[in-house]
Amino acid sequence: MSSRIPRGFKTAALAVAVLIGGLAHAADPVTDLMQAANAPYRMALYKTNGQSQDEAMQALLKAQQTWSKISTQFAAKPAAPYDRDTAFAASVAEVSKVYDQAIKDVSAGQLTQAHNTLEQVREVMADMRQRNNVVVFSDHMNAYHSQMEVIMIHGSDTLAQPKGMLLLTAQTGALSYLAKQLEVQASAELKANPEFTGLLQAVSQSVSKLEAALLNQDSAAVKEATSKLKGPYSKLFAKFG
Repeated sequence: MSSRIPRGFKTAALAVAVLIGGLAHAADPVTDLMQAANAPYRMALYKTNGQSQDEAMQALLKAQQTWSKISTQFAAKPAAPYDRDTAFAASVAEVSKVYDQAIKDVSAGQLTQAHNTLEQVREVMADMRQRNNVVVFSDHMNAYHSQMEVIMIHGSDTLAQPKGMLLLTAQTGALSYLAKQLEVQASAELKANPEFTGLLQAVSQSVSKLEAALLNQDSAAVKEATSKLKGPYSKLFAKFG
């Protein structure tokens, strides 16, 4: 694990990749299958964040089974644009190992640990796409998630610093931009989906409440708004991330 690129660096790299024109979009069999595997993966994340060991295990096994199709069909000989990626097979194997470990965690009743273990899948898949100049909507969701975590995990420490309110305002400005990108980068199909637009609006409102609290320089309101960022995002991610 110590050899991993720091999350902050990868977030910046992803943001640059997302903004550069000319990148490929999902239109190849590998990416399409990765996207298909992403839905049960999201459910596994959701269930391991709950209380039911049985439901978490069922979701994990389904996610693992879906990912195994990628390993079976493409690990040895991936289709373009992944065919020149010398790390492709290793990344596929890494995700498989993560699922194996998450299943062990759930079997031991450690759902929180399983959830944290599964977070690695999102990072590996994002790295695979980034290496091969592929961008999908999930990448924009990941970029928002990474910046949200910066604020949620380090927000209190930031506020405690000199000019902490200003520093957190700058960080929230980045989050606000990434929230707007979720709407800009959404497909026409997503934009026409009332459930998607409703969930996205809730995400945008959660950021707006944090921005308002920062503008009012109300520390208590800032902390409350920060604590309410995760809920709306989690609901959007579970369904459309």
